[in-house]
Amino acid sequence: MTTPTLPENGEHLLARATAILAKGSQIEIRNLVRSLYPAEAAFVLEALEPEPRASLWRLIPPGVMGEVLIELNVEVATALLAITDRKDLMAATEQMGADGMVDLLHVLPEPLLSQVMESIGVHNRNRFEQALSYGEHTAGGLMSREVLTIRADVTLDVVSRYLRLRGRVPAGTDSLIVVDRKDSFQGVLAISQLLTHDPHTKVSELMDTKSPGISYKTPSRDVAALFERRKLLSVPVLADDGKVLGRITIDDILDVIREEADHSLMSMAGLTEEHDMFAPVVASAKRRALWLGVNLLTAFLAAWVIDLFEDTIQQIVVLAVLMPIVASMGGIAGSQTLTLVVRGLALGQISGGNARGLLFKEISVGLLNGLIWAVVVAAVAGVWFHNPHIGILLGAAMLINLVCAAFSGVAIPVLLQKIGVDPALAGGVLLTTVTDVVGFMTFLGLATLFLL
Repeated sequence: MTTPTLPENGEHLLARATAILAKGSQIEIRNLVRSLYPAEAAFVLEALEPEPRASLWRLIPPGVMGEVLIELNVEVATALLAITDRKDLMAATEQMGADGMVDLLHVLPEPLLSQVMESIGVHNRNRFEQALSYGEHTAGGLMSREVLTIRADVTLDVVSRYLRLRGRVPAGTDSLIVVDRKDSFQGVLAISQLLTHDPHTKVSELMDTKSPGISYKTPSRDVAALFERRKLLSVPVLADDGKVLGRITIDDILDVIREEADHSLMSMAGLTEEHDMFAPVVASAKRRALWLGVNLLTAFLAAWVIDLFEDTIQQIVVLAVLMPIVASMGGIAGSQTLTLVVRGLALGQISGGNARGLLFKEISVGLLNGLIWAVVVAAVAGVWFHNPHIGILLGAAMLINLVCAAFSGVAIPVLLQKIGVDPALAGGVLLTTVTDVVGFMTFLGLATLFLL
């Protein structure tokens, strides 16, 4: 009896690939390539440095090159395309399915894209041009064009014979799409219904007419939310006139969810999910320079606020020791709120109806935490520097900054989204600026008022 094996996690897979490449045995490397699924090969390629990445890529057969390319991020795919023989790429396109071809066409550089489009024939070229006309981040860009439609006025037996004549069904098929004589969407028939009911029953008696069909214009984020809310496995995609254009399956949505998560994480550092981890130093430095420049401006703003109280700091030097505590606590509290709100906005859970309630709740949390930790830091600072007045001022400044941080953590991302700016990209910088400026201003301002 064969013992089942567990799939390798990413860390183990990368370690095995790195060890095999380090040995340099062509036989072992080729065996490694043959053992990898396209997504696994893409994962390994993205994690390798440029030289071993190129060595491994050259050993990938043209038959699977296209499938690997569509799994790679754009920057890595572009770099590998530059070292790929054009004949191999043309061979790769010939062996891909229609949906894979559409995904591949999105990453091909222009000269090669034109060559591929001319080589696939007029019928396919028109079909692919239409597919490329849909927005990449819409239901039309996500959908598979391979669909199986049936009519409502036929029996289950007729449907079963039709499927047997076809010999196959599209991958991921959990239901059949029911259309009328004009190919307009009517509903769906679950495969489970087809298999478990009397063959003489008509499709119209069992089909689900409440099953959703979505417009090809629907943003991919909204499609993912629909799948999550209704626990869908697939959904038909419709034209403006109600005709069926294609379908989206759960595996397409998993890609969307992963991309959204990558986007949110990378945006908070001013990067994009398409960056190559091993891009050249100069190129990486250029990308990060702008973001560092923005942060530098905000740092100068905070420094300017401190400079306003130079005389106060010179007279009470201990303030310079304590003031980073206020800014730091405000920054942490604000980041907690900001992360919660950015996630809620991404999931569509925050709207005009509940934003005010969320704002009030977060301010209340900031106030409660502010009171608790204000007492703690006031006591510690008072004992440490033998000056209860400084402790009280430090606690008061922290309370004010935590409440302000909570307010900003809600207000900043909501306002950014309203004006069309990605909250994940700009929210962190603005929040840090607010908490630093307010923290320094309140602590040093209170000290100036009450201690001098």
